[in-house]
Amino acid sequence: MNSITINRRSVLQKFVAAACLPLATATFAKPTFADDSLQTLYVPDEVDRAVRKAVEYLAGTQRESGALADRNHHVTMTSLAIMAMASIGTQPGDQSELGRVMQRAIDFVLTPRHQDDNGYFGKSDGSRMYGHGIITLMLTEVLGMGATVEQNERIHQALVPAIQLILAAQKVRKPELHQGGWRYEPRSTDSDLSASVWQLMALRSAKNDGMEVPGEAIDQAVQYLKASYTSPRKPRGSNVEVSGFSYTPGTHQATFTMTAAGLLAMQVCGLYDSPMVAGAADWLLEDPPQLHERYFYYGIYYYSQGMHQFGGKHAETASKLVSDLLLGAQHQTGAWQPQREEHNYGSVYATSLAVLSLSVRYHYLPIYQR
Repeated sequence: MNSITINRRSVLQKFVAAACLPLATATFAKPTFADDSLQTLYVPDEVDRAVRKAVEYLAGTQRESGALADRNHHVTMTSLAIMAMASIGTQPGDQSELGRVMQRAIDFVLTPRHQDDNGYFGKSDGSRMYGHGIITLMLTEVLGMGATVEQNERIHQALVPAIQLILAAQKVRKPELHQGGWRYEPRSTDSDLSASVWQLMALRSAKNDGMEVPGEAIDQAVQYLKASYTSPRKPRGSNVEVSGFSYTPGTHQATFTMTAAGLLAMQVCGLYDSPMVAGAADWLLEDPPQLHERYFYYGIYYYSQGMHQFGGKHAETASKLVSDLLLGAQHQTGAWQPQREEHNYGSVYATSLAVLSLSVRYHYLPIYQR
């Protein structure tokens, strides 16, 4: 695990939302070598150059308000862009142009009108619980990295009600198979895996930060994940067949995006040795993604992180495939242009997810650490 991550997490356990941590400043990640003198020999490769150009593109989209957005859902897209910047080592306290862009973007997200009295972020920009989960996850990941003590305090103040809203939404009475999950709105009486994964990652990251998250909330979410796996447990054994995850429990129709999402979510909860994790990783190995996939950028983000965590030939295969697919599709501006169902979400959306997919090698975001 990255030493920066360890230092931040250990301090946060004792001093949540306290002073800015003395983290190393960086606007671009480099591999860590045992011999520091080797750092001078490192030459950025194609992936390094691609993510640098992409993050510069994201910075160039910043509006006067501080938002990083080109289409709709400005608070949510800004949050994705902030995570993309953080994933290559940028921090809001950096004395650099990227650091200042990130600081302003966080301030934009924390604008009081973006969170209602119940702690809900999903209403102001129309992103609903999807956006709420993404925004909350971003804030948990940058907690302790704020540019100032005051910014860290504001992040924590926003997080407390945001986490409580996620917990309350999980407790809404639902059909048995949907218990433990989340849907479009805080009062929704059913669940889907796509909305649920963001809430679960936000809870897991908040728990890692030392915030109050009941263990049973994570356990119930895991049970929902298991209900979304399309292959039932074999009667005479503990293993499950190679299979994937479905959008809603009981539909038994695995898709690339949901299988990748389910794989990462199970790992985030520490279930690395689950037969379902192995089954999903094998399913993805046998059915690799292509650029014309439905919700390609959304799925490739989960795929790259989950397969990297699984390791071995799965990680090697995914790393090469993700690089080949994304580097070939990057526009000369540094952006990625979404197609099909994702077209209306814009380039900030696709570019942020592409950077998060390519940046697994840097190990900066704590939520993706094993």
